[in-house]
Amino acid sequence: MSILPWVILLLASVYAAHWGADKIAEPLQKLRQQWGFSEAAGAAFVAFATASPEIGTNTTSAIRGLSDIGLGNLLGSNIISVPAIVTVAYIASWWRNRKKSRSNSKNLNYISLKPLKVKSEALYVQAIPYLLIITLAALITLPKPWRGLQPIDAWIMLAAYVIYLGNAVLRHRKQGEKVEWNRKEIITAVIGIILLIFGAYFTVTATEKIVSNLGIPQVIGGLFITATLSIVPEVFATWSVAGSGQLTAATTSVIADNTATMTLAFFPLALVTLPVDNLLLYSVNLAFVALLGIVYAAFLYLGKPRHSFSFKEVSILNGIYIVYLAVMVFGVLKV
Repeated sequence: MSILPWVILLLASVYAAHWGADKIAEPLQKLRQQWGFSEAAGAAFVAFATASPEIGTNTTSAIRGLSDIGLGNLLGSNIISVPAIVTVAYIASWWRNRKKSRSNSKNLNYISLKPLKVKSEALYVQAIPYLLIITLAALITLPKPWRGLQPIDAWIMLAAYVIYLGNAVLRHRKQGEKVEWNRKEIITAVIGIILLIFGAYFTVTATEKIVSNLGIPQVIGGLFITATLSIVPEVFATWSVAGSGQLTAATTSVIADNTATMTLAFFPLALVTLPVDNLLLYSVNLAFVALLGIVYAAFLYLGKPRHSFSFKEVSILNGIYIVYLAVMVFGVLKV
């Protein structure tokens, strides 16, 4: 059978899953405002929705015995998302400043590339807890005596997410706002959940057929096909959020999303037990997940001004991803 129908199905399924997630995110965003969560803490809360496509995909892959697709999706999405989302937020911020400069004066200095400034809470609420969770994942899956993903690991990572979420939502909490709810929103959210479930199922099915036709391992399909497509809707969402001036939410959402992916999307794979057959491939990918998290946090802490991303730093994040591709192609896969 031709590969084209499966590619079309994959694209449609990813879109459906993320459309559903968006419709869940809107009510969660209202709850954030109603309960008085800070912007960075709100990103952690809304990550329930933004990471739900990955969680749904991994749950489906675990149920169908295709856990390698889920593992590839988990690691791959946590690698490509950091440089992609920060880059898009940076460009959207520059574009917004450019439009404001043009409308407010005849000064053409708006072309200058200013640092992408975010709130300090992004470091302590998001980046540092994310690094601790990556370290925990390495400790429970890499050492030889307990190598691989096992049911006990699932519960450990779930507990880690509960602690992370509790820390996030309790910091800098303020007086809640009054929000209005309507029946249409609730119905749309329910439809979103249904589409999310079907989208996740057919994302795994289509990926399985594509990698089978191409003759490549399922984990590679998850790393480079499913994971890459899964962040496309997030890219558009980030452009919109950053363009509206919500720079902290736009820039930290990727870490909140990755934290949920590393824990909640890890849960179903570990629950059914997933051995690490290719230790080199797993180790390299987990190392780059950690490296990008470390560099992200370092730029927030050491950036000038602090808690910002300059053009140089955004370029470094993208350079790390290029190095990752080179290591995978020539060092791990030996193409």
